[in-house]
Amino acid sequence: MRSVALSPEARSRALADLASGELDVLVVGGGVVGAGSALDAATRGLRVGLVEARDFAAGTSSRSSKLIHGGLRYLEMLDFRLVAEALQERGLLIQTLAPHLVRPVPFVYPLKHRGWERFYAGAGVALYDTLGLLSGRSRGVPHHRHLTRRGARRVVPSLRKDALVGALEYYDAQVDDARHTMMVARTAAAYGAHVATRARVVGLMKESGRVVGAEVQDLETGERIEVRAKQVINATGVWTDETQSLAGERGQFHVRASKGIHLVVPRDRIRSEAGLILRTEKSVLFVIPWGRHWIIGTTDTDWDLDRAHPAASAADIDYLLQHVNAVLEQPLTHEDVEGVYAGLRPLLAGESDSTSKLSREHAVATPVPGLVVVAGGKYTTYRVMAKDAVDAAVHGLDARVPASVTENIPLLGAEGWEALKNSVNVLADRYGVHAAWIEHLLGRYGSLIDEVLEPLRDDPSLGEPLKGAPDYLRAEILYAATHEGARHLDDILTRRTRTSIETFDRGLGAAEEVAALVAPVLGWSSEQQAKEVEHYQGRVAAERESQRMPDDATADSARMGAPDVVPVQ
Repeated sequence: MRSVALSPEARSRALADLASGELDVLVVGGGVVGAGSALDAATRGLRVGLVEARDFAAGTSSRSSKLIHGGLRYLEMLDFRLVAEALQERGLLIQTLAPHLVRPVPFVYPLKHRGWERFYAGAGVALYDTLGLLSGRSRGVPHHRHLTRRGARRVVPSLRKDALVGALEYYDAQVDDARHTMMVARTAAAYGAHVATRARVVGLMKESGRVVGAEVQDLETGERIEVRAKQVINATGVWTDETQSLAGERGQFHVRASKGIHLVVPRDRIRSEAGLILRTEKSVLFVIPWGRHWIIGTTDTDWDLDRAHPAASAADIDYLLQHVNAVLEQPLTHEDVEGVYAGLRPLLAGESDSTSKLSREHAVATPVPGLVVVAGGKYTTYRVMAKDAVDAAVHGLDARVPASVTENIPLLGAEGWEALKNSVNVLADRYGVHAAWIEHLLGRYGSLIDEVLEPLRDDPSLGEPLKGAPDYLRAEILYAATHEGARHLDDILTRRTRTSIETFDRGLGAAEEVAALVAPVLGWSSEQQAKEVEHYQGRVAAERESQRMPDDATADSARMGAPDVVPVQ
């Protein structure tokens, strides 16, 4: 499939195209479900638009546990259908759709009781593996195995001897969620979707009681356009109720936000060859390998404050440290924490007061003709959610439309990835960069690697690491602005790279270098360039302050001290 660059010029063209004629489907929301819906609709031959108020994956889809998994704990809830569906999608992503972005990762589950627990947990993990096979696709991951205490501590030397009597090791998969979401949107654009970020829906247009489009404001210029569409899909996650209210109709279901926070610590703080999954009194806790880091999470608490910038409090951080330290020989401290991020899960509201018991399944409804609403679900099953949403939209179109084909549509970068993996040294010689960098880039861009490295022919300095964030090349920063739809410094440091959570200074040391690299591409004046850096510094300061606050209310108040990114004037 031919690659399409989400450049500043492409965004301008997309907004013009959105205003120029009637779409079949307009998707509102650039998270993974919205991007997936745009891809599903575009690959059925429909005329499609996708608008996002901020950046791709700016909400929930960049703040997950970064796992592609069936949800082992849902087996205990006897939700076999949800687990089986998710495991099928896991296999599909690993083997077909995104092998360059999704990869298997091992987890160790420590056992604390002799006899019955090994039988009970072992039966659950065996069923988990079996459901993966019964999905009709190979699991794409190795089979589980039983470990003695000594065997478990060989895999995870940091485990306290008295924290387990044995263990189970099983496999799931992980993904850079923000990068994957962006790539889904970019693939949709390659199949003809008109894609624009920083484009907020401020109203839904209705005629004779039917939704016929949306009024969209370009947040970069302040201009408003009318986008006419036969069907509008509301895929705005935790903002579902607010977006739905623009139609002036009561929804058929409601969404509650559950906050989950994660900590990022350096890899050397925990000696282990695998991740950990630990049971807590409320849910489960993961310790997840993440390059040169570990991700530790998550919490699961009700949240009814600001949804754009959920804040992690000191109590949240202490909760995670307390639970992970219960099994570690060398406890983690606040000084070990490189990064903290908080996200909101969009859960279908039910009778339970506990968010851990609310539905992780998704729902699709048509509250008013012309408007489809999709909400709930898990990151792993985004493709199924998107298919169901587009099926509902197609039902409202007066035309014959093919069925979904996305299970056979690899994302950009997937095609030829296996061959390139075998050509690491050839690529290293071609571009004059170390083979380790080629492996790094293949795991982020797949077969698009040539697009990233081609500018090195004219400017070899792009092959050097960022001074303030040496895990990323300067070429990656430039590519984020020229091809990946990044509009602001925050987009690059938080989502195109994960510098904001992978460095102790939260990316401050790289901010000025990154801003200077992309300013010519994004048309920033020197004043705008300085504003971008100032905004990012303010955001980091507000987040750090919020993480010192004792509870949600004070943490939210502190985080709101930093305004949103200023638009380009």
